[in-house]
Amino acid sequence: MALSLVFTSRSSLFCKPLSFPAPKPQSLSLHSLSSPNPNPNPNRKLSSFLPRSSLSDGDRPSKITDEWGESADPATEPEPTISESDPPVNEDEWGGGDEYVEIGNGTPAKAEAESAVEVEEVDSKLTELKRCLVDTLYGTELGFRAGSEVRAEVVELVNQLEAANPTPAPTENPGLLDGNWVLLYTASSELLPLLAAGSTPFLKVDKINQSIDTSSLTILNSITLSGPFATFSFSASASFEVRSPSRIQVQFKEGTFQPPDIKSSIDLPQEVEIFGQRINLSPVQQALSPLQEVAASISRTISGQQSLEVPIPGERTQSWLLTTYLDEDFRISRGDGGLFVLAKEGSPLLEQ
Repeated sequence: MALSLVFTSRSSLFCKPLSFPAPKPQSLSLHSLSSPNPNPNPNRKLSSFLPRSSLSDGDRPSKITDEWGESADPATEPEPTISESDPPVNEDEWGGGDEYVEIGNGTPAKAEAESAVEVEEVDSKLTELKRCLVDTLYGTELGFRAGSEVRAEVVELVNQLEAANPTPAPTENPGLLDGNWVLLYTASSELLPLLAAGSTPFLKVDKINQSIDTSSLTILNSITLSGPFATFSFSASASFEVRSPSRIQVQFKEGTFQPPDIKSSIDLPQEVEIFGQRINLSPVQQALSPLQEVAASISRTISGQQSLEVPIPGERTQSWLLTTYLDEDFRISRGDGGLFVLAKEGSPLLEQ
């Protein structure tokens, strides 16, 4: 059977008919539908169901042809890599994904190192401020001879130390507060008469100490004066109550006068300044030399005497003390009498 198609145009009324061969009938059998290909290609792979990265070099086509009929080599895809420079990230449910985990069970070692550096910097700054303050106090005779400029500088350094106080609760740190403290500077009006007496040529304030014992809640203030013939010491004992982490209430009880310590030799300064004139005391020292034996005899007699204890009367037995700075060897306190700067006995600051 043949099919004929006839097309008519304006230039020709008849055209040669075109004929197409009829398709050959194909027979279908149950065997061809149910059985697989009897001659499968053993080299054929199911590459269309595999990802491109899983195909081997033998499975990839050597040439590909685009829609324009031009052949080209297939593009090779780079294999995915993981950068070794990216540090592991702590991705937890608490929003810590931006912190890098260096060591430990999620503990940022970098933060600990930075904290240690900050503490070291603060300690270095405090040490520098303390040394600068002690240098400023040199030659002021516990503050009695400090001029207005020196006092202003002392106040500035004290304010800086108080602002960086490492012990905000001194009364809760007995290990730091307990001990024997040596006075370096004071602006107390009550001690000014004593300091004035100690600035005379024949009398000198050797030291003023304050001993604190938090276990017994007691304070002992002691003063030592030195003269050419003897050394005098007296003290005042007190009890205290803790009123706040930094403040105590002090109650003075009694004063104690120690027997004078008569020197075996008369100790006079080489010269003294009186009314702006310097006077040489060497001739006086030679004139008093015969009295040294008498002084030694008096010293042996008085040494066995007991101390004299007297009660402290009046309204001035009550006082308060506020500690505004405290560390292992330095303390700044303020009381109703004024400002006190002290260093603990044995501190390197006392050797400057």
